[in-house]
Amino acid sequence: MPWFRHKFTCHLVHATIVPVFFVRLKSGSKDKVWQRWVRGGLLALSAVLACFLVYVLVTNSTTVPTPTAAAPGSMDSADATISQFTFTQTKGDTVQWQVQAQEARLFERDRRAMLQVVVVTLFGQQGKELTVTGDEGTLNTETKNFVLANRSEPLVIRTESGYVIYTNHLAWTDQTREIRTQDPVRIVGHGLEVTGRGLLGHLDREEFEVLEDVHVDLAPAS
Repeated sequence: MPWFRHKFTCHLVHATIVPVFFVRLKSGSKDKVWQRWVRGGLLALSAVLACFLVYVLVTNSTTVPTPTAAAPGSMDSADATISQFTFTQTKGDTVQWQVQAQEARLFERDRRAMLQVVVVTLFGQQGKELTVTGDEGTLNTETKNFVLANRSEPLVIRTESGYVIYTNHLAWTDQTREIRTQDPVRIVGHGLEVTGRGLLGHLDREEFEVLEDVHVDLAPAS
């Protein structure tokens, strides 16, 4: 039977090119009235051309939409989608754990599988040790680590020794064969109800430790 302990332990910038006209008049060749007319006409023409160029640039400019990256794990970016997905981790002839999912989206470059509607079975030295069900999860296909979470209700973790563990998030580290969460935890079984924050489970030792703020009560009779 597993035992529980707790810690008492672009912008695009358009440059407008405005043509400028220079007229060189010989001193005394025209009278002052004629000069004023010429200068006024040239200024008016320059202003009209400048307004026309601005109008053309504004009306013909094309707004380039900013590319929107596909959301991580989106269906379009997945390399493959598998229904009724099963992944089994073995050591020699011994099954260590198994992941089953209603759907898995595989991302080869990231070594990652995004899972929907997941059941995970972990095996200890005496055989099947615990089962976890969750709405979604992520499996690292290289390290064999995975995380599970529910969208609303807590995850439900059932041990073969008769305990039920409730928490919002759970991570498995394959190298050390440990389950862990930093979220609030509630454990019910054998007439006890244990609540606290954080959980560390050593599967090979069949030992589960509530890490902080631990409270132990008698479970209400069903």
